Amino acid sequence: MPAAVTSSSGSAPRRRAADMAYDAIETLIATLQLEPGSPVVEAEIAERTGLGRTPVREALLRMTSLGLIDQQPRRGLLVSSIDLADHLDVIQTRRVLETLIASCSARRATAAERKEIVRCAEKMVKAAARGHLDDYMAADHELDRVNHRASRNQSAVMGVSPLIVQCRRFWYAYQHEGDIVEAADAHMELAQGIATGDEAAAVAGANRLMDYLERFARRVIDN
Repeated sequence: MPAAVTSSSGSAPRRRAADMAYDAIETLIATLQLEPGSPVVEAEIAERTGLGRTPVREALLRMTSLGLIDQQPRRGLLVSSIDLADHLDVIQTRRVLETLIASCSARRATAAERKEIVRCAEKMVKAAARGHLDDYMAADHELDRVNHRASRNQSAVMGVSPLIVQCRRFWYAYQHEGDIVEAADAHMELAQGIATGDEAAAVAGANRLMDYLERFARRVIDN
């Protein structure tokens, strides 16, 4: 009996630690602290994040399965590269999932979640007006978390999450071509649609955001 209790009580912390490791590594990749093509060393990541090697290993395996990290013979783990042409496909696929999530959130969000989504969008608008990219991205990440939870559609969330990381990384790499004020306005339209339970407005906001990301990507490609 004591052994069974230890096993059960220990499993939850391991899962939480793996999620924490995933979030920490995702941030390193999205903000280009781990650059495309750079090696990913488990021990170094564990030291950098202050987390154990077991949760870091689990997070890296998950990221490899999602295509954020490549495993290559004799070279080990590498951060996946940014493919400009492929990025348009990323946005096209993300559009389908984002509009679905927006629709679900408009229908299913609780009153508290609706308020929180608008609050996050307001933080994005304020950060954009100040030109503070890090604050903007932090609020964006927070909005995504609440929106994803509110959608009650885990399949769509699992599909869109790695695509969002790719888009954030693309932004950090080519931010000189972007306009976070325009992007923040699109997020506010999305948030207000969800907050009022207006599915059409929420979907329109999601599409407006994807339109902006596509124009942004095309500017980068054309230049």
